[in-house]
Amino acid sequence: MKLKMPLPDISESEKTPLVLTLLTIIEHQSNIINQLAEEIQLLKDEIARLKGLKPKPEIRPSRLESSKNKKSKSAKKKKRAGSQKRQKTKELEIHETQDVEPENIPPRSIFKGYKTFVVQGLEITAHNICYRLKTYQTPDGQYISAKPPALLNGKHFSPELIAYILYQHHQCGVTQPLLLEQLREFGVDISSGMLNNILIEDKSAFHREKNRMITTGLEVSNYINVDDTGARHNGKNGYCTHIGNEYFSWFESTESKSRINFLRLLRAGHTDYLINADAIAYMEANKLPKKALAPIIEGIGSIFADDAQWNDFLSQNGIVKDRHVKTATEGALIGSIIEHGVSDHLVIVSDDAGQFNVLLHALCWIHAERVIARIIPFTDQAKTDLESVRDQIWHLYEGLKMYKEAPSPEAKKSLEEMFDCIFTTKTTSAMLNAALKRIHANKAELLLVLERPDIPLHNNGAENAIREYAKKRKISGSTRSEAGRRSRDTFTSLKKTCRKLGISFWQYLKDRVENSGLIPELSDLIRERALSPG
Repeated sequence: MKLKMPLPDISESEKTPLVLTLLTIIEHQSNIINQLAEEIQLLKDEIARLKGLKPKPEIRPSRLESSKNKKSKSAKKKKRAGSQKRQKTKELEIHETQDVEPENIPPRSIFKGYKTFVVQGLEITAHNICYRLKTYQTPDGQYISAKPPALLNGKHFSPELIAYILYQHHQCGVTQPLLLEQLREFGVDISSGMLNNILIEDKSAFHREKNRMITTGLEVSNYINVDDTGARHNGKNGYCTHIGNEYFSWFESTESKSRINFLRLLRAGHTDYLINADAIAYMEANKLPKKALAPIIEGIGSIFADDAQWNDFLSQNGIVKDRHVKTATEGALIGSIIEHGVSDHLVIVSDDAGQFNVLLHALCWIHAERVIARIIPFTDQAKTDLESVRDQIWHLYEGLKMYKEAPSPEAKKSLEEMFDCIFTTKTTSAMLNAALKRIHANKAELLLVLERPDIPLHNNGAENAIREYAKKRKISGSTRSEAGRRSRDTFTSLKKTCRKLGISFWQYLKDRVENSGLIPELSDLIRERALSPG
């Protein structure tokens, strides 16, 4: 329950500096108390749930009057678009046709054709094949035996069964114990170890396709949406980072969520460090001291194959302080990234997490507005100010959306002025003023869309994609083996990318397991989609 303690009216003559300071402190403490009260209630509800009790009920206000009005209005409306009747079975493939005779046909009745009644169904049953491999003895005493079909790849489980196992686990989220129980109930004789091997072993072809996705995606993209979340591994805290846009989604789990870790991911499989103009520009912008920068400038053009060579270079040149090592390493990674085909004009859209603030950085408007939305007004005037500011922000947001469709210098100037007007406003709420000041400090990153109308205004794409890992945490917990973690990252990347490209993940899995080659490489489809978005 929110704290409600209305203050008495204070005249302007009584609003001394001391009184204003005390009001600010009271407002700040009120926000903290209300936030703590909400958190305590959430914890109480969680304790009640764990004890098998019912949490506090959410009693909503009566909507009887509003529902009556809605009912009367909706009665006049026509059917919504797309709700017209359609022939649901028109395009279905018919696998079997059975003719059914009516009962008690009167004599001399004339046959006039058929009425169709289509029934959809699945055949879920074990289908075991015994290949009898013919064996011959040659005149010289040698034996020649036939080989099983190549599509089996030496396995004792059919490609369709393997694809089904991968689909159930990675697409439908069925855990290994439940999947094992399901297969055995279907009549499949399989051990838990073999099921685990099918899910994580011999997946090098899938891993290579995933790696090609990130390389191509970064080459052809103008922007990427990024986000990360917790992903425990082998009993230790870890993180999963998402990189993607409307063409692809790529996931990688690591032990760190630092900027160096993010830049290593952007190298897309490369391991080198490079000193070039871009690397030195980054180091200078991040104020690497001249003493540390001098030997790096002397080594411009140098390439270091891996971490060991780069660390040796740093230590030999006396670059040992943590901050200096960090800045130099980030710069050399950026040099490598740009050298390998990533544009220095690539926009990275994030939720303001510091590790993503590299290259051209844009901020998500949805996250920025949440800072305002979380504020709990303490007085009626503060509530009025908050509502007014939020209305103005969303009006500005609508203007930015229109600008993306039809950019113009006049609209750009107007939107910049509107931004300054909103976020330099002084209100009666100290908390709101502080939030507005913080957002105004991020003006360049929030209004980058005025220079680059091709980028999105929010980071919802990454937020929706990374939710997959939050779901997996609740269902399956953490991964235990390195192969398991890599397999989870790979198949999540492939699944999400198939969805964005309009490809059936089931058909994709069947194609890859059977080596049919009917579905092109996802990296080729990403390039094709990016170069011809229409």
